[in-house]
Amino acid sequence: MPQVRGRLTEDRVLADLTWLRVGGPADWLFQPADVDDLAAFLKALPEDVPVFPMGVGSNLIVRDGGLRAVVIRMGRGFNGISIEGDRVTAGAAALDAHVAKKAAEAGVDLTFLRTIPGAVGGAVRMNAGCYGAYVADHFVEAEAVTRQGEEVTLTAQDLNFRYRQTDLPEGWVITEATFRGTEGDPEALAQKMADQLAKRDATQPTKDRTAGSTFRNPAGFSSTGKADDTHDLKAWKLIDDAGLRGFCIGGAQMSEKHSNFLINTGAATAEDLESLGEEVRKRVFQSSGIELHWEIMRVGEKA
Repeated sequence: MPQVRGRLTEDRVLADLTWLRVGGPADWLFQPADVDDLAAFLKALPEDVPVFPMGVGSNLIVRDGGLRAVVIRMGRGFNGISIEGDRVTAGAAALDAHVAKKAAEAGVDLTFLRTIPGAVGGAVRMNAGCYGAYVADHFVEAEAVTRQGEEVTLTAQDLNFRYRQTDLPEGWVITEATFRGTEGDPEALAQKMADQLAKRDATQPTKDRTAGSTFRNPAGFSSTGKADDTHDLKAWKLIDDAGLRGFCIGGAQMSEKHSNFLINTGAATAEDLESLGEEVRKRVFQSSGIELHWEIMRVGEKA
């Protein structure tokens, strides 16, 4: 492995770094000190060594056999937030919720980020969104380091934002992103976020070990939260119609509170969680003829 100024750990178990608390070891875990450290490491790393950028593990199942790769996890050197006018620049490790709160305090409306689990790097990569707003709606540009260690600026055209997808190349690591929000009154924005949190807590299992929505909505958009929102092609409705709310395999369960949330009831393995998800996909297809697609990323090898 190349010399680094950050932290490089061999055979690092990843379970405690994911929200679902499952997963085997990565060959290496690299926590870079800063962008220069990251760029130098990737440039020196042999081309045949896979790289997997990992945020806070909020939308991830690491399989029980672990990951044959260098996992790159951003830390304190990548969580800054700066605001200039209506533009908010945040490091890849900055939590989405913190970005929303800091922006609101400055009178900039990025409130849609408040209820999105995870950090900025993952939000950009997945075009995260809720209540009818998406990263793509506010995105200005992002900085990234390529697998070859080159520092680049990415535009919306480069990323080609789609519902829960982008074209970020394999092994590239987002280091920061800039968003543009509309002007708003800080108190009104704070109240808007409080209302969003109350709505989320009333409808989602926020106290359980989950990874957010398990499957993408076949409708091709997230819930808007508005009175005219339709549910016919929502993943949770299809799961309910198949009679799978609360369905379990091992320590994994489709939540009783929101059936598109996969939860670890306490002793689930990654195999339990993925097997449950696949069984739900099979039964929903049998019930409705509609194929559900995973929103949670699944990586690594089975035990």
